[in-house]
Amino acid sequence: MRVPTNSISDRLINQLQTLTAKQSKLQNQAATGQRITNPSDDPAAVGRILDTQSEKQRIQQYGTNNTRAQSVNQASFSSLKDLKSISDRAGEISALSDNGTTSPDAFRAYAAEVDQMLEQAVQVSNSKFSGEYLFGGTKNDTAPFSATRDAAGKITGTTSNGAATSADFRVSEGTTLSPYTTGTENQQFANFVNNLVSLRDALKNADSAAVGTTRTGLQGSEDQLLSAMSNLGAKQTRLETDSKQNDMRFAELEKLTSADADADLSQTLVKLNQTQTSYQAALQSGAKFLELSLMDYIR
Repeated sequence: MRVPTNSISDRLINQLQTLTAKQSKLQNQAATGQRITNPSDDPAAVGRILDTQSEKQRIQQYGTNNTRAQSVNQASFSSLKDLKSISDRAGEISALSDNGTTSPDAFRAYAAEVDQMLEQAVQVSNSKFSGEYLFGGTKNDTAPFSATRDAAGKITGTTSNGAATSADFRVSEGTTLSPYTTGTENQQFANFVNNLVSLRDALKNADSAAVGTTRTGLQGSEDQLLSAMSNLGAKQTRLETDSKQNDMRFAELEKLTSADADADLSQTLVKLNQTQTSYQAALQSGAKFLELSLMDYIR
C-alpha cells in the first residue's frame, strides 16, 4: 500500500511550520532573555509573575514613603537642634546673671541677646520642609506658632495653633509611623519660648532672683527638647531599618521574577541548535522526496 504523495507533502509542510515556529520562539528568547512572550507560554508562571509585580509595586511605594518620612524626620531633628542651641545659650545667660554681681550694662546686653533668641526660636518653631510646616501636626498649611508683641514689637508670648495629631506614613509592610514631633511636644516648644520671655523680662528688670527662678522652667524645656530629639532619633533608626528590609525584600522578589521569566541562555541555545538541525534535516528529506518522479513509483 502506497502513501499518497499529497499526504506526505502535508506532513512535511506541518513539520516545517512547527519547526519554524519553534525556531522563532527560541530566537526571541535568546535575543530578549525572556522565556515567556505570551501568557499561554506558561500560565502558572505568568500568574506568579503578576503577583510578584504587584508586591514589588507596593514595596516601591513603601520606599518612596520611607524616603519622604526620613527627610521630614531629619528636617525636624535639625530644627530641634537649633532650638537646643538657643536653650543652651539661655541656660548660660541665666547662670551668669543670678550671682548678684552682674552689672546693669550686662543685664541690658543679655536682655537684648535674649530678644534676638526669641525671634530665632519663633522662626525655627515655624520651620517648613517642602512647603509644609513641620511642627503643626496635620494642620501643616498655616504657621503653627503665633507670637504676641508689645507696642515696641517685642515678643511677649507665643501660642501653638497646630493640630494634636500628625500625619502617618506607611513605610513598610508592617510599619506605619509619623516622622513628626507629637502635638504635646509642639506645645512644649511654645512653653520654651514663653520661658525665654520670662528670662528676658527678668534681665530687663536686672532682677537676679527672678533670673534664678526662670532657670527651673528653662531646664524643664531643655529636658523636653532632648526627649523630643530622642524620639525623632529612634524613629529615624526604625525608618532606616525598614528601608533596608524593603530593599532586601525587593531583591528577593526580583530573583523570583527572574526565575519565572528569564530564559536559561545556554539551554535555549542548545535547543535552538537542535531545532535548526531538525529543520535542515526535514528540508533535505523533503527535497529528496520531491525529486521522485512517477516512474520511480511505477518501478
